[in-house]
Amino acid sequence: MSDSAVIDTPKASPSHPRQDTLAPFHVILHNDDVNDMQHVVDALVAVTPTRTADAHRIMLQAHFQGRAIVLTTHRERAELYRDRLGSKGLVATVEPAA
Repeated sequence: MSDSAVIDTPKASPSHPRQDTLAPFHVILHNDDVNDMQHVVDALVAVTPTRTADAHRIMLQAHFQGRAIVLTTHRERAELYRDRLGSKGLVATVEPAA
C-alpha cells in the first residue's frame, strides 16, 4: 500500500464563453418617419459605443437606404443595445451576422 495519494482536481472552465467565440449578431437601425435626425444621432451616441461622426453616418445610411448596421457583437449584448435604442424611440432589430 502506498502512502501517496493522487487527487484528481477538475480543470477550471470559464463560467462564461469568451466574447470572440460567440456567434456575431448585427444591431440594425431602421429608418422611421417619427424621429428627427439629430435625435437619432444623439441616441446612438448615448446608448452605444459610437462616436458622433460614426453615428451621423449610420443615421444617414438608415435614412437613405432604410436600414444600417449600428454594430456587431454577441447576441445578448446586441439585444441590450436594441432595447436601449428602442427606449429612445428608435426602431432597431437584431440579426445574425452573415
